[in-house]
Amino acid sequence: MGSDPTAAVILAAGAGRRLHPLTRRRPKPMIPVANRPILEYIVESVADAGIEEIVFVVGYERNRVQTYFGDGDDWGVSIRYVVQENQLGTAHAVAQAEPHIDSSFVVLNGDRIIDSSVVAAVGNAVESGPGEHAMAVTRVDNPQSYAVVTTDNERIQTIVEKPQRDIESELINAGVYGFTPAVFDAIRETNPSSNGEYELPDTLTRLIATDGVQAVPYGGPWHDVSFPWDLLPITDLVLDRIDNQDTGTVAAGAQIDERSVLADTAFVGGNAVIGANTTVGENVHIESNATVKNSVVFSDVSIEAGAVLKDSIVGEGATIGANTTVRGGRSTIAVRGELYEKVRLGAVVGDNTQIGGGAVLSRGTIIGNEATVGEGCLVSGRIGDGETVRRG
Repeated sequence: MGSDPTAAVILAAGAGRRLHPLTRRRPKPMIPVANRPILEYIVESVADAGIEEIVFVVGYERNRVQTYFGDGDDWGVSIRYVVQENQLGTAHAVAQAEPHIDSSFVVLNGDRIIDSSVVAAVGNAVESGPGEHAMAVTRVDNPQSYAVVTTDNERIQTIVEKPQRDIESELINAGVYGFTPAVFDAIRETNPSSNGEYELPDTLTRLIATDGVQAVPYGGPWHDVSFPWDLLPITDLVLDRIDNQDTGTVAAGAQIDERSVLADTAFVGGNAVIGANTTVGENVHIESNATVKNSVVFSDVSIEAGAVLKDSIVGEGATIGANTTVRGGRSTIAVRGELYEKVRLGAVVGDNTQIGGGAVLSRGTIIGNEATVGEGCLVSGRIGDGETVRRG
């Protein structure tokens, strides 16, 4: 019989390259959802599950995590930090926490919003099992995009990362684990992958064959953030969970959908429209007759009069010029050499990028940080950091 899980290890070291340009200056777990970092929702789930000790494994842009969360006192937990200096995989990240672990513990990904119930269930499973580990599993419509697992209804039998064919199950690894300290020896015995990284699925395969891994079913809210467009559905998920207390300053005639979030310091001009599933960050200024729907607007953004913005993400400090149009909808988008079809995304506008008045951004446009798009330009595809686009 194991002892009560005394700590949660949260993996927050990754660079999130598929999320560029949003992660060029911030770690993926610090991307805002409904004006709070993804990581904050995970901390709250851990605290609500009754776990008071958290170990953050940090790396890329770690100062942002440490400055925001500090010692954890604001969340009623105690937070310690360990650094993964080199990004050598998820199993390697877990191994960094070993000096702070002396009994069973839970592990969570820092980019995946889940309910506190699954944290508690996995913790209870590893506590009550006869030296066994545990892993949450959930059912999805596209299992081939994740680590597919098969079970005998009680224990994990196999785990295969993103299988290309012969999908044997709709169950996937939900990214919440319960381990005894024996996992650290299993990590040391794990062989690196072809790219030199040590991954948890490989360690779990070893544990399945030795100690056993319990399957903990989870049917609650579940969403990760792997690509920029994931921010739109995950915002919708979070809006179902929170009470919107922020109101901002709203001028006469503006329409604000009840399924939106405005920071207290945001301003919305007369006759502007803020549609459903929209979050507006600190110090955002939205001028008269602008329309923003199904979009995530980071802090310090200026959206000028008459602009129309749908299905979009706007980075910190950006400017969207007057009468600029982003119609939104579905398109095919290339990310790191792979094509993703029927993606709902109007545009991504990077931090401190300037979009001139009257510009039109085609569906699926991704513009980097500190870029400039001139007045009246028609833009599509991908524009790199610092690039300038002018009318021909």
